[in-house]
Amino acid sequence: MEKHLSSTDKKRPYPERRAMAAINRPFDPDVLRRALGIVEAYQYIVHFEDGDFYARPLGLFRTMNDGKTCEQAIEKGIAIATTVVAYMLEEGQIPRCRPAKTGQRASERAIVETRKLVLEEAARARGFRGISDDMRTAALGGVR
Repeated sequence: MEKHLSSTDKKRPYPERRAMAAINRPFDPDVLRRALGIVEAYQYIVHFEDGDFYARPLGLFRTMNDGKTCEQAIEKGIAIATTVVAYMLEEGQIPRCRPAKTGQRASERAIVETRKLVLEEAARARGFRGISDDMRTAALGGVR
């Protein structure tokens, strides 16, 4: 019996290999300068956990770096944030949340994010994984 190959059965180059070849290069110096200018305006939150400091910029979500000292964490935080913003600029994207000193909306977002971080840290200090576990336990505590 003969097997017919569909278009999805044909061997194609791995897309992730093509993508790796495309990003395995330095950023354009102008893009990097522009990204650094944006990143230097961000405010950074630093917290200490498990023997390391962690720095994250307000306004760039899921972006952080660690260090053995507070200063090292901030330096590395600026470096990773610069990489993220440079990539966004190359892709034609504009960081959704501007640095806090550029406008009211950004500062409002920074306040919301800061409150969330405070709540997350308080929940972890009480032994929970995050805010939702803490709130779930508090809500169910009244049911018992």
